[in-house]
Amino acid sequence: MNPFAYLRADTAAAAVKQVSSEARAAFLAGGTTLLDLMKLNVEAPAVLVDINAVPLTKIEVAETGVRVGALVSNTDLAYHETIRQRYPVLSEATLSGASPQLRNMASTGGNLMQRTRCYYFRDGVSPCNKRQPGSGCAALEGFNRIHAVLGTSDQCIATHPSDLCVALVALDAVVKTRGPKGERAIPIAEFHLLPGATPERETALEHGEMITAVELPNLPFAARSHYLKVRDRASYEFALASAAVALEIKDGVIRAARLALGGVATKPWRAFEAEKVLIGAKPAEAAYSAAAKEALKDAKARKFNAFKIELARRTLVRALTTVGGMT
Repeated sequence: MNPFAYLRADTAAAAVKQVSSEARAAFLAGGTTLLDLMKLNVEAPAVLVDINAVPLTKIEVAETGVRVGALVSNTDLAYHETIRQRYPVLSEATLSGASPQLRNMASTGGNLMQRTRCYYFRDGVSPCNKRQPGSGCAALEGFNRIHAVLGTSDQCIATHPSDLCVALVALDAVVKTRGPKGERAIPIAEFHLLPGATPERETALEHGEMITAVELPNLPFAARSHYLKVRDRASYEFALASAAVALEIKDGVIRAARLALGGVATKPWRAFEAEKVLIGAKPAEAAYSAAAKEALKDAKARKFNAFKIELARRTLVRALTTVGGMT
């Protein structure tokens, strides 16, 4: 691990000023990702600005929705009564990630900033355009079983690791930030970037811009939602495929749908076209299968991860069946 300076901030304005004034500075919240990457010499910030004293730990409930502070722990988010009742998909997704000890430390804002578990990115020596732009991507022809089949490019096929973010994408969440240029509201679907030709840039944030909150809109039908995660083992493990779904069903017909996939894409993946397939259909296996087929129609398999396409389809169908049942 490289030497670094350690600073503390007790206001968002102070934290933004400290990070934006140093090109190699970074915000430190729970540290459950950043510190790991520093130990692996993948990340090497010159300055860490501890923001845990900034008052961003509240979950505020209003008629228009719920505002979750960026420093709300994963544990507090998952077990909050309003989240469990109004947005069960978010509670389930959060509880499916990591271990209780990590959930106690990990923050909502930090979860948005999680970086890939790609072994070539994390080993510090393999060619990786995300870690060292222009060096190549070892995963393209390497062992790519855990890698993405959606949203890939010839520069990067690394999978986004978060469970929580998949649920947030399904819920139309909005990320609130504060930076050197002021405050912003970024729709969650636009927050994470596709790798394209610049896989090293993973989010829409500018340097020194800090997440302050995540806002969940009031979606009454989100109470009818579910998160399903498929992984190699039942304990602490990242998804091979996951699905976050929410349905509004009236008079035996699907009136609204939210579908998102995890474990199979380079960012939390909202399946907009698959949602359209469900609108107006009866909740039945035929409709669920058609939506799943649409969601994965652009999937591109590599040598070792082709199984993920069918796995993701089945995961989505099962999640939809759990929420919508069968007519």
